[in-house]
Amino acid sequence: MFDIPEELKKLPDSPGVYIMHDMSDAIIYVGKAVSLKNRVRQYFQNSHNEGIKKDQMVKKICRFEYIITDSELEALVLECNLIKEHRPKYNTMLRDDKTYPYIKVTLGEEFPRVLFCRQMKKDKSRYFGPYTSAGAVKDTIELIQKIYHIRNCNRVLPRDIGKERPCLNYHIKQCYGPCQGYIGKEEYRENIEAVLEFLNGNYAPVMKDLERKMMEASEKLEFEKAMEFRDLLNSVKQIAQKQKITQFDGEDKDIIALAHDERDAVVQVFFIRGGKLIGREHFYVQIANEDTVSEILTTFIKQFYAGTPFIPKEIMLQTGVNDEAVISEWLTKKRGQKVVLRVPQKGMKEKLVELAEKNAKLVLSQDKERLKREEGRTIGALKEIAGWLDMEKLNRVEAFDISNINGFETVGSMIVYEKGRPRRSDYRKFKLRTVSGPDDYKSMYEVLTRRFLHGLKEREELEEKEIEEDYGSFTKFPDLIMMDGGRGQVNIALQVLEELHLDIPVCGMVKDDNHRTRGLYFHNVEIPIDTHSEGFKLITRIQDEAHRFAIEYHRSLRSKSQVHSVLDDIPGIGPTRRKALMRRFQSLEAIRNASLEELAGTDSMNEQSANKVYQFFHKKVH
Repeated sequence: MFDIPEELKKLPDSPGVYIMHDMSDAIIYVGKAVSLKNRVRQYFQNSHNEGIKKDQMVKKICRFEYIITDSELEALVLECNLIKEHRPKYNTMLRDDKTYPYIKVTLGEEFPRVLFCRQMKKDKSRYFGPYTSAGAVKDTIELIQKIYHIRNCNRVLPRDIGKERPCLNYHIKQCYGPCQGYIGKEEYRENIEAVLEFLNGNYAPVMKDLERKMMEASEKLEFEKAMEFRDLLNSVKQIAQKQKITQFDGEDKDIIALAHDERDAVVQVFFIRGGKLIGREHFYVQIANEDTVSEILTTFIKQFYAGTPFIPKEIMLQTGVNDEAVISEWLTKKRGQKVVLRVPQKGMKEKLVELAEKNAKLVLSQDKERLKREEGRTIGALKEIAGWLDMEKLNRVEAFDISNINGFETVGSMIVYEKGRPRRSDYRKFKLRTVSGPDDYKSMYEVLTRRFLHGLKEREELEEKEIEEDYGSFTKFPDLIMMDGGRGQVNIALQVLEELHLDIPVCGMVKDDNHRTRGLYFHNVEIPIDTHSEGFKLITRIQDEAHRFAIEYHRSLRSKSQVHSVLDDIPGIGPTRRKALMRRFQSLEAIRNASLEELAGTDSMNEQSANKVYQFFHKKVH
């Protein structure tokens, strides 16, 4: 048993990180301290008040642990890593964990490529970015390939030169074909140098060259070619135009400001690279009512820059942050050069911070209405359904459906909605084992039995390991089971639950003559529902999703079965030969009607395998 008063006495007067656990041993809070002894004790003093959120957290602490560090800086780094790894409930968290795209030029290769990536690595490649738009990065790479004809294949060159045929990019004149030796290493490298100039923002040479080629093609009356050069020229101009919002000193900066209400904050970041505003991005942060702007910014900076490989020279903020000196030192070590945190007081820098704050306020005000509508569609809809069924708690809903065609390959689906939204990671498929023929009741009995037996078994295993709770799709039972039908389907579910000694509410979705839900069957009573309500719309979405998931699974099994029964049953015909046959003949009927000579002439086929295919189909016919 963890004795908190006794353990508090053992805390060292050293810098470090403290980790709070709840009764299920989950990590609920991570913090850093200059003195672990002083900081951790504060949480358990009656006179100490850090707001409602922290008070709630303290009530749930069952034990704590700590890691001693040599300095406050080391504690900060460790705190950032642990928060990102465990995402504790009571830490102020970024709602979305974004990674930004880069353009990577693989200079370590003899024939370099220009690639899209989301992580910088310590290799011989050159990285450009980060950019805020993945679409813009892909468009830029595509434009580079059209202009400079750089390869994008995975072949290892020069080792693989001439081993395979050139790819489609060579045939559509977007690659010079180094894989065939059609361009030498020196000439190819010249193109790569031009690409690097382009990515550094020097667009004038390529624009001049494209304009010259366009005019030459036009003079030779090669108008289609002239139009191609014109389109490329316009694309380059468009990219150049996007880079014209410039800042004064040519440095890399991030400008950060936020807007917040009682529950949420929006942080707006402007990215200035090489003195040019290349983009902006906003982030949602969950906060407590008592969190200050300074505290929110401090948390955001630590989480954001712990997860991005690029650190700018200067970060401009709307207000000062806690631990400014330590954070600056941490960022300086990450960047390898001095990083300054600054709150501008006048001039252009202050106006840019104000602009970021205005953008944050705009996003927050716009999203309030959207979030309100979304909450009505999700949590509000669940509350309506709970009210109709007189349930106090309704969070997780599971719905089941059966799909078959005349009993062929009967399958079951389980879909899950939590807080009114689909939780697709918890969806499950069932291929029926014990039922033959179109019997929906027996099929549903098997699906539900397997679902809950599996959950009970997993729960027993967790208990043996002394783990109190797991959030897997089978271990976590629903607050409500929704059956796609009335009394019959509900009774099947209740029978399974009774046999397994489980107490879970079950309701059926009762349909009218047009197969539209008109009410809910619950406790032997049909409950009418408002067909214009958000609750009704959510029920319809759940019903449609269960159908879709079951039918998709059934369709995939039918497709696999049909292909398997005809081609995979032929001895010696594996995936490669099957694909070659389908590629040449396009249909099973054409394969059946093909002559022995035509079959033998197919890629990957020899006389022996062709004879097996021919004999197989002709035996089938006769």
